[in-house]
Amino acid sequence: MKGSLLAFLAGALITIQGVFNAKISEDIGTWQTASLTQFIGFIVTIFLLTIVPDPSWKKLKHVKPLFITGGSFGAIIIFCNITAIIQIGVTLSIAILLIAQLFLTYLIDQNGWFGYLKQRVQIQQLIGIGMMIVGVVILKF
Repeated sequence: MKGSLLAFLAGALITIQGVFNAKISEDIGTWQTASLTQFIGFIVTIFLLTIVPDPSWKKLKHVKPLFITGGSFGAIIIFCNITAIIQIGVTLSIAILLIAQLFLTYLIDQNGWFGYLKQRVQIQQLIGIGMMIVGVVILKF
């Protein structure tokens, strides 16, 4: 249950962040907004690390360099999200974003990419993704 609540909170915050970032970018530009958002996120994370110390940093040398690059996606994600919200609106942007996430997670599960075990994807999961796609088509028109 805790995982579901955290996922819901993350989804809500991604949406709010996208809306806020789109508004900021009207004044200072999209890449500037992405930089500002990443910087503020860094500051907040450092602050939280000082409040809740975690000795896991010592294990950083065991992390594959490929996976450390994941943080660099943030600026591109923010840029794409801002631009999409400005061009096609919040609802359609987030709906398409969710479909892209589901499709890619399906491929990761199906193929066992990035060191994850292959997962059998059930037909009802594919139907769910298909229904979301149909929903986006309906939203668009």
